[in-house]
Amino acid sequence: MLGWLLWPFVSTIILAATVTGAFNPVYYFLKRKLRPSIASLMTCVVIFIVLFIPIVSFVSILSKEAYDLYLMARDTVLGNQINNLLESSHLVERVNHFLAKFNLQFTGEELNRWITEIGRNVGLFLFDQTRSITSNVLKFIVNFFFMLLIAFYLLIDQNRLLSFIFDLSPLPEEHDRKLFQKFKDMAGAIIIGNGLSGLIQGVLGGAVFALFGLRSPFLWGVIMTLLAFLPIVGIGAVLVPAAVYLFLSGRIAAGIFFIIFYIVLTAGIEYIFKPKLVGQRVQMHTLLVFLSIIGGLKLFGILGIIYGPLIITAFLTLTDIYHSSYQQLVESAKAGEG
Repeated sequence: MLGWLLWPFVSTIILAATVTGAFNPVYYFLKRKLRPSIASLMTCVVIFIVLFIPIVSFVSILSKEAYDLYLMARDTVLGNQINNLLESSHLVERVNHFLAKFNLQFTGEELNRWITEIGRNVGLFLFDQTRSITSNVLKFIVNFFFMLLIAFYLLIDQNRLLSFIFDLSPLPEEHDRKLFQKFKDMAGAIIIGNGLSGLIQGVLGGAVFALFGLRSPFLWGVIMTLLAFLPIVGIGAVLVPAAVYLFLSGRIAAGIFFIIFYIVLTAGIEYIFKPKLVGQRVQMHTLLVFLSIIGGLKLFGILGIIYGPLIITAFLTLTDIYHSSYQQLVESAKAGEG
C-alpha cells in the first residue's frame, strides 16, 4: 500500500535522491559554517541555478529547432538536399564503381531514406521530450520544486533515513553501505562527470556548427550533449557525418577541422577531464553503459540517462555481494542436501 501511495512520485523521488547524492559535497561544505537547515536551503538554491534555469532557458529554442528538423525530414526537404548533394559530388557513382568488384550495388535512394528516417526520429523524439515540458509548464515547475523540497529534507535527514533503511534491510549493514556508496558514486558520475563533460562537448560542438554556418547549431549542440553520455558512439555520431557533408560540399579544410576537433575534444574529455573529475570510483563495462542508457531512454524517456546506469549499478553491486558473501554458503547447502 505504501508503494502504491508513493508510486505517482517515484520518478521525482529517484531524481531528488540522485541530485542529493551529486550535490552532497556542496551541502557538507556549507554545513561547516551554517546550520543544517540553512546549508540545505543554500544547496537547493545552487541546484535551482545549475539545473532549472538552463532547462527553462533552452527548452523553447530546442522545441522549435527539433520540430523544424522533423518537418524537414517528413516533407522530404531534407531528402531533396541529400539527393542534390549526392548528385553534385558523384559519390554514388564512385562507391558503386568500387562495389562492382564484389557484385554489390549502392543506391542514393537507400542512403537518402536512411538519413531522412534518422532525422525524422531524432527530431520527433526531442520534440516530444520538450513538448512534455512546454505543454504543461505549471506541472513541470511544480514537479521541479517538489523535487527540491524532497532534496531539502534528504540533505538534512539522509543519515537518519539511511539508518532506518539499513535496519529494515535483510542484508548486513556493510553490504547496505556498499550498495548505497555505489549508487552515490554513480549519481556523481552521471550528473557531475557525464553531465558536465556532455555540456562542454555540446556547447563547443554547437559553437563550431555556428562558426561554420551549419543549420540548427543549438539543436545539434543539445544532441551532442546527450550523445556524449554514450560510450562508443559519443559526439562522433554528429561530427563525423558533418565532416563528410563538408567534404562532399567541397569544404575540405572545414571537414578536416571537424575530424581533428572531434578527436582532440573526445580524447581530452575522456582521458583527461573526466578521470580527474570522477576518478576511478565507478567501474562499469563500456558495453553495459551503452546498453543501460539506450534501454533507459526507451523505457523512461530522457531521464533514462540517469535511471539506466543506476539499475545496472544495483544489479552489479548485488551480484558482487552474492559472489563474495553468499555463493559459497548456497553451494555448501546444496552439497549438504545432496
